[in-house]
Amino acid sequence: MGWKETAEPVLTRMPTVQRPEGHVPFKRKLTWTAGVLVLYFFLTNVTLYGVDTSTDLFGQFRSLLAGAQGSVLHLGIGPIVTASIVLQLLGGADLLGLDTNDPRDQVLYQGLQKLLVIVMICLTGLPMVFVGGFFQPQEALVAAFGSTMAVQWLIFGQIFVGAILILFMDEIVSKWGVGSGIGLFIIAGVSQSLVGGFISPGMEGQTGIIPQWIAIITGSAQNIPSLLTGEGIQYLLFGGGSLLALATTLFIFAIVVYAESVRVEIPLSHARVKGARGRFPVKLIYASVLPMILVRALQANIQFLGRILYNQLGSLPAWLGSYTNGQPTSGFFYYLAPIQQPGDWMWWAGGPAATHEAWQVLLRVAVDLGFMVVGGAIFAIFWVETTDMGPEATAKQIQNSGMQIPGFRQNTGVIEKVMERYIPQVTVLGGALVGLLAVMANMLGTIGAVSGTGLLLTVSITYKLYEEIAEEQLMEMHPMMREMFGG
Repeated sequence: MGWKETAEPVLTRMPTVQRPEGHVPFKRKLTWTAGVLVLYFFLTNVTLYGVDTSTDLFGQFRSLLAGAQGSVLHLGIGPIVTASIVLQLLGGADLLGLDTNDPRDQVLYQGLQKLLVIVMICLTGLPMVFVGGFFQPQEALVAAFGSTMAVQWLIFGQIFVGAILILFMDEIVSKWGVGSGIGLFIIAGVSQSLVGGFISPGMEGQTGIIPQWIAIITGSAQNIPSLLTGEGIQYLLFGGGSLLALATTLFIFAIVVYAESVRVEIPLSHARVKGARGRFPVKLIYASVLPMILVRALQANIQFLGRILYNQLGSLPAWLGSYTNGQPTSGFFYYLAPIQQPGDWMWWAGGPAATHEAWQVLLRVAVDLGFMVVGGAIFAIFWVETTDMGPEATAKQIQNSGMQIPGFRQNTGVIEKVMERYIPQVTVLGGALVGLLAVMANMLGTIGAVSGTGLLLTVSITYKLYEEIAEEQLMEMHPMMREMFGG
């Protein structure tokens, strides 16, 4: 008896959101999507009961994990992404033995994913609450319960419920709404930071670029160096002026939109219907930007492990590193920590990097760049293969649709060989390019201190969401097209 037969009674009974039996009207899809988005914003503002103070372990990755510190959505989409990494690796090594085209295996795959998400919630939340000391329980509540552990279990229970809610919210959007829930939550979190970076009036010590420039022009801004000096130029570029951050943000928007439009179009013609032609587009960012979530989540889990070990042991071996104010300052965990802002690598500018030697900072930049470029390419390949976007799966889709490539025989193997000329190379190139752009955006800074990966994801997901909405509207206007495409 294989593992599928053993696990089937459990995996098939995992709670799930039922798929709609028929076509869901576009307006109803928008209603479901908007409702889930409102619920998401509501839950990010529901603080954990019984917590006095909390440390944001995922502060550097918060825009990617789409959660909120100290709220019931503290973990965000982290467990979902980590479970996806495990499934990607298992699927890439062909250890699961699941055929996603088989309805039975699809149910098993979805059940296995939910089970892994629950496991990751426990593996992330339990050490965070009980071991790491990242949540300080309220003393009055501890006295009322008569036990610190009881309050800790109460805190973990809230985190667990929030993580389960975001799992099913994602499933609701995927089946009943527009786009995906994970993408929607990332857009919501990053957009909130971007708006704050532009117009924030100075709340929580952060002033938006627009109020800052109004203060500079009107002369009401304080402690501004002469703008004609080196300090003044540095202030305009990296300080209150934020000119470099603004230029980087606009550049990322432009380059992602441009990259989404760059494609190799393979001509197709219908085997039986004369004159029916089409094109199969192989985009430059063929695997999309979503694999970057997996790369950054892997980095986040490495840093999470380092913080847990340091807090639990009090110190680490020199080669593993040391921590100051919760941030790695030397050793293995320092070099694997991603560059998040200009001050992390400009050792001459007096930021955090000023306490390190130039070679140490350059080595950290090289490691981060290599991790993102190589990791982006590898996870892009895994993503393409596990989402049926590879040459073999694409060839079968084209063959089943009755189309063929002009000048070639109508044969799956022939179509696959043609696809192998483009898809693998474009997948690797696109994944590496996205990794390079993410590191560059972090090094130069962005508006609202949004991470480069978060900004890339937001622009790409928004662009795809726009395309999907346009397609939904087109099919709503012409129902015949929905029948042709199997909608």
